[in-house]
Amino acid sequence: VQLQAYGGGLVQAGGSLRLSCAASGRTFRSYAVGWFRQAPGKEREFVAADSRRSGTTIYADSVKGRFTISRDNAENTVNLQMNRLKPDDTAIYYCAASYSIIVSNYKNLNRYEYWGQGTEVTVSS
Repeated sequence: VQLQAYGGGLVQAGGSLRLSCAASGRTFRSYAVGWFRQAPGKEREFVAADSRRSGTTIYADSVKGRFTISRDNAENTVNLQMNRLKPDDTAIYYCAASYSIIVSNYKNLNRYEYWGQGTEVTVSS
């Protein structure tokens, strides 16, 4: 599976962006997909994950209520709608996928086999 994340950009605090993760090579439907982000000087951290197979969607506490992960099976993409953005959301955002990951590992970036190249999000204050 090849992944490509896109949709990043510069936005003012309080604004919105929608990131997308497009898959090629395999249908996305049976894969768990996670979004992670890495701010300058910080470690990569979990943002959100979704799996249709397990029927589970989870979010990091820092984005709960502001970010929504969704799927477009027709387009073979997974989207991350980000609302009420804050300067602390500034980071490079990565999507990742795994066929075999279990729910308890969704937040563990080392459990994902496939990664996109990242898309940069900058939130100005």
